Amino acid sequence: MRSRSTTMRLSAALAATALMLTACGGETQGEDTEGEAGEEGGNYSIGITQIVSHPSLDEARDGFKAAFEDAGVEVEWDEQNAQGEQATASNIAGTFATSDLDLVHAIATPTAQAAAQAVTDKPIVFSAVTDPEEAGLVDSWDEPGGNITGASDLNPVMEQFELLQEIAPDAETVGIVYSSGETNSAVQVELAQEAADELGLEIQEATISNSSEVQQGVESLDVDAIWVPTDNAVVSALESVLQYGQQNSIPVIASEGDSVIRGSVATYGINYGDLGRQAGAMALRILQDGEDPASMAVETQETLELIVNPEAAEAMGVELDQELLDRADTVVGEDVEAEDPAEADEAEGDEDAEEEEE
Repeated sequence: MRSRSTTMRLSAALAATALMLTACGGETQGEDTEGEAGEEGGNYSIGITQIVSHPSLDEARDGFKAAFEDAGVEVEWDEQNAQGEQATASNIAGTFATSDLDLVHAIATPTAQAAAQAVTDKPIVFSAVTDPEEAGLVDSWDEPGGNITGASDLNPVMEQFELLQEIAPDAETVGIVYSSGETNSAVQVELAQEAADELGLEIQEATISNSSEVQQGVESLDVDAIWVPTDNAVVSALESVLQYGQQNSIPVIASEGDSVIRGSVATYGINYGDLGRQAGAMALRILQDGEDPASMAVETQETLELIVNPEAAEAMGVELDQELLDRADTVVGEDVEAEDPAEADEAEGDEDAEEEEE
């Protein structure tokens, strides 16, 4: 379902994507608690700083840790969450800067920016950062040039808008609620405007400063459809957007799969668990193979997933074509069949009988 007209920014990012490599043994760098490099794949101390908790970022974190588990590498984790507060993210970064860590993993743009400012003498690997160059984290996608690199969650925005138009062909206006202070959101809105211009759609924007303003922001829109970027404040309060869509028969199109599982109609996007594993593999190459973040190209995901939620679509007044359902990678609810009460009672009776025999 690749677009015929993917934006130049997205094309450049995908072209810069390096192949995801499996970590292998070798010389290590960084210090353990005794001041010596880990031996034979050894033990490492890694700090994780996450801007806020929501399913996508949590999956990125879990995927990052899973990469080390899969590689059989033991890690002492120091996991911190800023709970959406930039000042807290800066404090966490400052603490990490003076801690005896081998590497820092920063999840999302605000925490990556805070870590980049505070941590200068140890490698930083980010995930869930949309445009690291625009955010001032790297010199370029191909040559980061410092102590930081990672895996970007840059979205195929044009494809997502084409999907929106396929699901809601009569839509003329698309609403976007986003955080004015998040660089990654501004980048996505710019790409959305480019896509809308090409497809003949009108964009209405509502800016917020935190998740508590999401409901007010979405209620200020007068649109035919809503597109949700990977904005941490908005995704954290996604239920407000979904409720508005259901009450007003306005389809909500997401930028990632977890938001579809939570109740958006559909997306064509990345898998955050895989993104975290990708970042974890990069971290392993730094720690075990001695690769330099300065020359490790920022990676993106080439494999994208079409995920649809028929029940959510019905709740928002749209019906998904069978052709769309047939080509979807995941249909939410497809594998969950309603259990027949009679069959359930019969099965329970069989289990009771077996227990009595025993």
